[in-house]
Amino acid sequence: MIPEVDIFVGNYTIIDQEVFELWIQGYAVGETVSVLQQRGELEAWGASLELVTSDTADHYRTFGMLEKLLVTPPKLAEEWTFQLEPALQKMVIQKYYEFDDIVIREIIGKKLSGRTRKDLDDVAEKTGVLLRSCRRQFDNVKRIFKQVDEMTGSVVTNIQASFLLPTHLAKKYAAIVFIINNRFETSKRKLNYLTCEDFCVCASQMMTSWTTAATTAPPGPPDTNHDDTDLDRDFLIELRDFKLLLDREKEHRNVTLSHLRGKIPDRMCSEVESNFKTYSRGIINIGCSLNNSRDLRDFFIDAVEKVVDPCRQARWKSAELQIFLQVYADAGSALDIMTKKPRGKSDHNLRGTWERYMNTMRVCITQLYHS
Repeated sequence: MIPEVDIFVGNYTIIDQEVFELWIQGYAVGETVSVLQQRGELEAWGASLELVTSDTADHYRTFGMLEKLLVTPPKLAEEWTFQLEPALQKMVIQKYYEFDDIVIREIIGKKLSGRTRKDLDDVAEKTGVLLRSCRRQFDNVKRIFKQVDEMTGSVVTNIQASFLLPTHLAKKYAAIVFIINNRFETSKRKLNYLTCEDFCVCASQMMTSWTTAATTAPPGPPDTNHDDTDLDRDFLIELRDFKLLLDREKEHRNVTLSHLRGKIPDRMCSEVESNFKTYSRGIINIGCSLNNSRDLRDFFIDAVEKVVDPCRQARWKSAELQIFLQVYADAGSALDIMTKKPRGKSDHNLRGTWERYMNTMRVCITQLYHS
């Protein structure tokens, strides 16, 4: 007698989210089965090891075919072979493009070349992330960078349109694209303590304030030849006028101290009074040199060496440092020389350039300072 068999036929592809997560992490079929066994999945379902292995291998075949569509997410919605419910489709895309900060930290300071990809086994060993996952993350960064590199407009918007990523993830990739596009130096030993998050926070702030698409940029018709990964070269040239502040250093110090007293401990006020020149010249000299491509690439190195390290030596608390930077910026804005018109910018004065610069520098210095 033929036993009864229940058969269900449906249109939607079933994704085991637990197995998919392990596939994303780079586990092979056998490794995934071992993890499931350790988690007690076999006992929970009353399944044999052979059955779970066969089922996992089947899932992996599905994921392998699905991956061909995940490199171009919009095609996933049009694909009839793999029909996924909208919520599941979003989950699959997001999981595939999520990354480990420690892996991306190793990637952003290098060229997105075949040689770098071959060396990912070193990254895997250093970070403890499986090689398959490192390769997926590298390929995703390279794919997104190549896709949006020649596009105009908002990088975040372009990434979302091309890869259907949620806003928070698209913003992270946009910051990574900005860092790679502008070739910032991130791999020097002095910067080893910094995290991917540190670089991304600074990059996002620069994109908001220092690019041609910045909301603080001069008014006028939008420049369709640039996007928010292109730094505003006119702005960078204007920064050279900060040398005028060096001639008014004593006045700048006195105004800063007069507004600082009572807001931070007296010990730190004395520190500012004694070493104002070190802090101020570090901040100003970085700005004055940013129009030079090499100095721009060394922004993070200079910020750490000229500002962050002196702050560390003085043992600033993060909250106190934030107060000092705000008061320092406001004191600079209050100087009468700030009414001077930057060369070639008759519709802007130096105060606007200073505030545009310091709004970002305050965020960057605070982020790079690990007390």
